[in-house]
Amino acid sequence: MLQQYLIAGRIEAGCDEAGRGCLAGPVTAAAVILPPDFDNPLINDSKQLTERQRERLRPVIEREAVAWAVAMVSPQEIDRINILRASITAMHRALDALSVRPEGILVDGNRFFPYHDIPHTTIIKGDGKMLSIAAASILAKTHRDELMRQLDKEFPQYGWAKNKGYPTADHRAAIAQYGVTPHHRHTFQLLPQPTLFDL
Repeated sequence: MLQQYLIAGRIEAGCDEAGRGCLAGPVTAAAVILPPDFDNPLINDSKQLTERQRERLRPVIEREAVAWAVAMVSPQEIDRINILRASITAMHRALDALSVRPEGILVDGNRFFPYHDIPHTTIIKGDGKMLSIAAASILAKTHRDELMRQLDKEFPQYGWAKNKGYPTADHRAAIAQYGVTPHHRHTFQLLPQPTLFDL
């Protein structure tokens, strides 16, 4: 069972991102405030769930949360400000969009920039420890996956419906064959560096 809150009685927003290690598509973040009595034993770190489980939990979280929001930072902005700043910017934008102002912010990972005057706590592997962060991880992942499936219709040769923009062998092979799209992150190593055996 995941922990429901860090400080009892405080309105806490869990934050997490998806797509940080991808070669294409935006980085996506979610912020979720759950009711204090919320309990769902199926919710876990999105990486521990199947795609079908995540898709089934998404409407449950969106329906039962006190407030939730999802925000994205484009590949062009990622290239301009770097992926760490982009990930935190996406979290800030998700927090901006919440209909309820949190009194505390719980963030997956170990890096975050202060958000207004609201205290925040970074928690390594927090999506496997805190319920609100796990819920945010599920929303961030499912919303981003939905977008990548839509982009796959525009650029089917890259296999984004399946690989979601991550650096799979097939994705890199497609980049080598077809080049890059406006949805690729140009500051990322899109193709493997040649080794001495390739020269």
